[in-house]
Amino acid sequence: MSEIHMPRLSDTMEEGVISTWVKKVGDKVASGDVLVEIETDKAVMEYEAYEDGFLVKQSVAEGDTVPIGEVIGVIGDSPDAVPEESAPAAPAPAAEEEQAEEKEAAEKEAEAPAPVAEESAPAAPSVDGERPRTSPLARRLAKEYGLDITRIKGSGPKGRIVRADIEAAAKAGVPEAPAAAPAPAAPAAAPQAPAFDDGRASEELKVGNIRKVIARRLTESKQQVPHFYLRRTIDAEALKAFRAQINEQLASTGVKVSFNDLIVKACATTLKLHPAVNTSWVDDKLLQHHRVNVGVAVAVEAGLVVPVLHDTDKATLSEISTRTRELAGKARDNKLKPQEMSGGTFSVSNLGMFGVDSFSAVINPPEAAILAVGAMRQEAVVVDGEVAVRNRIALELSVDHRAVDGAVGAAFLKDLAEILEEPMRIIL
Repeated sequence: MSEIHMPRLSDTMEEGVISTWVKKVGDKVASGDVLVEIETDKAVMEYEAYEDGFLVKQSVAEGDTVPIGEVIGVIGDSPDAVPEESAPAAPAPAAEEEQAEEKEAAEKEAEAPAPVAEESAPAAPSVDGERPRTSPLARRLAKEYGLDITRIKGSGPKGRIVRADIEAAAKAGVPEAPAAAPAPAAPAAAPQAPAFDDGRASEELKVGNIRKVIARRLTESKQQVPHFYLRRTIDAEALKAFRAQINEQLASTGVKVSFNDLIVKACATTLKLHPAVNTSWVDDKLLQHHRVNVGVAVAVEAGLVVPVLHDTDKATLSEISTRTRELAGKARDNKLKPQEMSGGTFSVSNLGMFGVDSFSAVINPPEAAILAVGAMRQEAVVVDGEVAVRNRIALELSVDHRAVDGAVGAAFLKDLAEILEEPMRIIL
């Protein structure tokens, strides 16, 4: 017997959600087989088995949130193996809430001197005349969603209705609970709108774990990381011509280099010149990174993910182009592996393809800086004393002031701009 524990699939992960059990109880498992898909703070990732055997137990159901290190399943030598009952692990947040509410309800019931009529009516009986087995949390959620809990089938022990059942029923559209008989009112009285209806006709959308963690981490970044911003607009005429020349040479290979690929490579080159920017401030310590790993922000349905190009400074433009497209595709398909999402030392976020002129990006901790890239625009500028129309790109560098001083960041952006305006330096 060997236990399967919730793994740490990213450097910022604290808990994971069991998205899908790929292997079912009794299935044969070989080393390298995908056991389960886990939703982390960054993406839905596949978790592979490290040994051969049979999946004999799923300790956690699909949709449940589990802290890192908690047992989620057991692999045995045969499909009929019976896992030993181990000491109960620390409950997930939802289970803690349910247990706390149950304990509180039990204490109140024990303290009551005698049964008395409650102000509110008891839970409606189920269709077969018996009161449904539910947790206090499930009852509260059913009331909030306006659901008839007697029509919901429980998936917990002995058919008990738990939080996951309520959320599934709300999504599936289980009939609402019958309204209590209204108090006598004047015939002409108009029906009152629900308390939550403020006239905007709003509805609550289901929020996935990735979106929740993105919201929490970006809030923490803005609150805890002292950002400062440096802006510079570059002349992109030479960069545009250089890209056309590179793609002409690569035409037979099928590889096409984008402006973003050139900018990513230029950032890696500049980081080698300014290692003070390739740092992180972690727990009151300044860490110097000896590898240049540039993350590229990719928009996906669940939010924003940042796959990492490791050793970007050592990669060729064609390698950066190929690898970036491969990682972006895997990000959109939720197929990124943990190592493809971790280890970044600098990030690039490009919204130019959406026509955005310029913007301020939020730093991706624990990195010390992120470059925001706007759209290429034709502008009238003075060149050698004459007005000319030139292609220009606005760059904005967001910097963690704890790790990098203003002058250091300014020197980095100055050299980056010069490299992009003399793009042959990107490959030298």
